[in-house]
Amino acid sequence: SNDPLSPSACCVQLPCGATLPHPSSAMAAARPVVNVYDFKSGEVSGTVPRPAVFDAPIRRDLVHKVQSDMAKNSRQAYGVNKDSGMQHSAESWGTGRAVSRIPRISGSGTRRSSQGAFGNMCRQGRMFAPTKTWRKWHRKIAVNQRRYATASSVAATAVTPLVQAR
Repeated sequence: SNDPLSPSACCVQLPCGATLPHPSSAMAAARPVVNVYDFKSGEVSGTVPRPAVFDAPIRRDLVHKVQSDMAKNSRQAYGVNKDSGMQHSAESWGTGRAVSRIPRISGSGTRRSSQGAFGNMCRQGRMFAPTKTWRKWHRKIAVNQRRYATASSVAATAVTPLVQAR
């Protein structure tokens, strides 16, 4: 088990299950230590090595993608009525009347008669490509990607300028 090429020799297993490169393989220095404070007196009572999760690579792109994909999982489907804009008796006048061939409202005695109908360019017509409820609303995110993003965002909290910039 002392093989330097084995995966366990070059990787660190985090409590969340994600596997990260071992800090010693990424940098020559030992892991930094953090102070432990006494609760009552506030004095430094010792030091412990900083947890390995703070040495995880900071991947802003991955954190952004996972966060935006997770936000999509709380959406509700919406769509317009399938009959909207199509509830008129209208017919095209054809060619030869010096008007466009869009269907026109039939009848007389009202302003609405002879106005264009049905088309997406017409007033009170249907919209172009009416929205459907069977759109792909939710996104699946790989568990390892989720864990990597969590480790990456925790590691970012150890970088003071990044925290101050927020």
